Amino acid sequence: MKAKSEPESAQEPFEEWAKVELFGHQVIIGKVTEATLAGGAFLRVDVPGDKAGRPPYSRFFGPAAIYAITPVAERTARALLAQFRTKPMSRFEVAQLPEPRHADE
Repeated sequence: MKAKSEPESAQEPFEEWAKVELFGHQVIIGKVTEATLAGGAFLRVDVPGDKAGRPPYSRFFGPAAIYAITPVAERTARALLAQFRTKPMSRFEVAQLPEPRHADE
């Protein structure tokens, strides 16, 4: 009798420092983990802050956007950041709209 293999849900989640290559010739380096947003699978990349004062940030990518993931040691990832550091995305916010004018003004 064959032993049953563990179900996929029992696998340990992915959590590694990595170089992530994206379609469109983009590269991002950071701590990579799995995330679920709105019921869908995403890859989360946490880019650390650096000595130059650039703040840490996170980005989420769908699996279809990813060309390759190369796990690396944390020390290697931090060294690669000097070459591949990307700008963080900022939240899009609509400027404050003026109050509506009334017809009697």
